[in-house]
Amino acid sequence: MNGLSELSTKECQRARMARDARFDGRFYVAVKSTGIFCRPICPANLPKEENVEYYIEKAQALQAGYRPCLRCRPDSAPSSWAWKGVETTFQRSLKLIEQGELQTTSLADLADRLGISDRYLRQLFQTHLGMSPKQYALYHQLMFAKQLLHSSSMSITDIAFASGFGSVRRFNDAFKSVMKLTPSQIRKQQTQQDEINYIDLAYKGPLDWQHMLDFYQLRAVHGLEQIDGQSYQRSFVLDGVKGWFKIAPTKIGVMRVEFILDDTRKLKALVNQLRRMFDLDTDVLSIEQQLNELNPNLINRSGIRIPGVWSCWEAGVRAILGQQVSIKAAIGQLNLLVSTLQPEGDHHFPTPEEISAADLSFLRMPQSRKETLLRFAQFMEANPNASLDEWLSLKGIGPWTVNYARLRGASEPNCFLDGDLVVKKAMQKFPQLNIESVTPWGSYATFHCWSHA
Repeated sequence: MNGLSELSTKECQRARMARDARFDGRFYVAVKSTGIFCRPICPANLPKEENVEYYIEKAQALQAGYRPCLRCRPDSAPSSWAWKGVETTFQRSLKLIEQGELQTTSLADLADRLGISDRYLRQLFQTHLGMSPKQYALYHQLMFAKQLLHSSSMSITDIAFASGFGSVRRFNDAFKSVMKLTPSQIRKQQTQQDEINYIDLAYKGPLDWQHMLDFYQLRAVHGLEQIDGQSYQRSFVLDGVKGWFKIAPTKIGVMRVEFILDDTRKLKALVNQLRRMFDLDTDVLSIEQQLNELNPNLINRSGIRIPGVWSCWEAGVRAILGQQVSIKAAIGQLNLLVSTLQPEGDHHFPTPEEISAADLSFLRMPQSRKETLLRFAQFMEANPNASLDEWLSLKGIGPWTVNYARLRGASEPNCFLDGDLVVKKAMQKFPQLNIESVTPWGSYATFHCWSHA
């Protein structure tokens, strides 16, 4: 077994032979005789065990000289965290690099952000992955590019920039060097071109999409969000770039995202945002197993995930408007806020600057709540990177508002809203539930409690 993992070589062998979908994304199978690496669910003929090597990270297989399989496409495997027990700093560095941090900052800046030296950061990567941080970043850029070549109608030039490369020539050279194929050869595998760009996002385990759609439908902002029986769509602004997306399941384990983006260089950031917003990187079966052990009647719908919102700022505004009123009343005020501040229909969620400059007298709610919203907007305008805990310093913002932002704005997994009225009623029905017993999956316990309302 190459690298750190809870899986033994024997477990990988059995999972590979059974093509067990539960292990998809947890390890990769490299075949010495072909020079190709695959997902454990690959439908190709099973190679002999003596011709096989196992890797827990796609980047390790690329580093070893293997190229990704064009049939099972390991670039589209569900994300899985296989680094339990490794230093927290190393985990943070992996996540930041996968999100494209080294495309905009230097290694020294990344190390400063992590609170370590760049030399120590290089040592961590060499120890745990056998490669440098920059190599790891390059491999993730290339796997993202390969995914776009398969599942997007974007031009190769746009894909190069969307993947973080500064020029098409550098992209072509790096792709051919690592993948052993040119981007054009990968693109020829496509038989259909679509008028609108799309990308497929894989996930693992059950996903109760109808529950998520119903949750969004009840809280939708008209003109900004649209929900039908199959899909969720909305317009957005991401780092100053306007865009739109529509997401819906296309088959089991895959969500298809159609998108329009004014600057394709923000595509990776959009994908990261959507994976967080729709909770696509969670091992739901493990979570439900723990909650079932507390009380087998708690879960009446399998596959409930966290239906996130676009940002913590948006979650904070929603929470302030929802203080001590019904969901219907809160969404009514939210729609009034958005439509009043954007009368020309240029729909995006109001920014802190827009709310700070507005006369909020049109809102039909207590003056104290209007003042809280104004204070919050002024605070976020001056402190856009403030932590959620810092919100508590503002008059009118208490733990419920902050926890709501943790739950839906940051999609934190362990936010049990035991002060919520519906959750309190559920705790009477399920006395085994408390903050300690549901850790580290308090957020999921919250949503399962709400599902009983």
